[in-house]
Amino acid sequence: MKLILKLIAGIVLGILIGLFAPAWITQTLLTFRDLFGQLLFFTIPLLILFFITSGIAGLPRDSGVLLGRTLGTAYLSTILAGTLAFLVAAVVVPMLASGAGATPPPEGEALEAFFEIEIPPLFGIMTALATAFIFGLGITATDSHQLKTLFDQGRDVISKLLVAVIIPLLPFYIAGVFAELAAAGTVFETLQTFGVVLLLSIALHWAWIVTLFVVAGLQAGRSPLSLIRNMLPAYFTALGTMSSAATIPVTLQSTRNNGVKREVSSFTVPLCATTHLAGSTITIVACTVAVMVLHDALAMPTLWDMIPFILMLGIVMLAAPGVPGGAVMSAIALLTSMLGFGESAVALMIALYMAQDSFGTAANVTGDGAIAVMIDEAAGDQTPGPKSS
Repeated sequence: MKLILKLIAGIVLGILIGLFAPAWITQTLLTFRDLFGQLLFFTIPLLILFFITSGIAGLPRDSGVLLGRTLGTAYLSTILAGTLAFLVAAVVVPMLASGAGATPPPEGEALEAFFEIEIPPLFGIMTALATAFIFGLGITATDSHQLKTLFDQGRDVISKLLVAVIIPLLPFYIAGVFAELAAAGTVFETLQTFGVVLLLSIALHWAWIVTLFVVAGLQAGRSPLSLIRNMLPAYFTALGTMSSAATIPVTLQSTRNNGVKREVSSFTVPLCATTHLAGSTITIVACTVAVMVLHDALAMPTLWDMIPFILMLGIVMLAAPGVPGGAVMSAIALLTSMLGFGESAVALMIALYMAQDSFGTAANVTGDGAIAVMIDEAAGDQTPGPKSS
């Protein structure tokens, strides 16, 4: 929650600077934003390469049927949730945020950074993704411990960069975005859209949570409301931690309170913490629609245009770093390569997503409990041991 407060402070500071500060202060902030953006875009391919490779190579291999069933259920939930989010957001956001397009200021009046420095990425996004899958699957097939260690250590380096540099500086980056919007006179329309998307995302999160637990309840012969009530401690813990990984102990206890066998919960909960991202997908897709509404240069895609994006999103977010904002950092690759997002659109996307990241994480974690119930019922007596009560 501290990060959310810092982001809100960054938004307020940026608006005040853009509206009232001398031009040179705004330009200084824009210069920082541009430099930070270069670092961010340089880091994204490395994040994709190391995190996805490490995630695939680290999947357990000795529980074939249970593994396949859990991964399949988690991926299907993520894709269906993203599709639902697009269908609803594509109708609701343009209707409620009408007139909020980001119209550029007249020629010659736009403030610019004092200077620019380009830091080209080592390789492209799709190159990083393809390489990650080749090495991830190859390490699993060959049981190469040295390569796995290499990618695990690379993941730790990028994670350290995120935690120590990128995440702490995000509020200043967001301040630069909103300073430019304020100077251009479009900031209040943007904030209106932010409010619409926040409320819409939370509503969609709970619609999907209820859907998952209705399915789980029908399969287990249990009351969905009772199952959801037992998962509420995990939901509220995730709101505070903004991390599925950090919430695992509470999620485990909550799923066991729902009668899931210890052997099943101990396998499915940690796995779903990095592979079931339905809540984050809902947030990302809804925010994507909002940014496209705000940017006249971005045309609203059709469902058939978005399906490949959503399918890839469910893969790219695999083993997203256990830090706040990890999902959207991974998604930037697809936003730029598949939907044509530029730097200003990406900056708005980060601001919009990070402001509601904790709610998406809470939805992920709560949904993990429903998947655990489904897998437990499907496993039946194949996993011995009494159910925890």
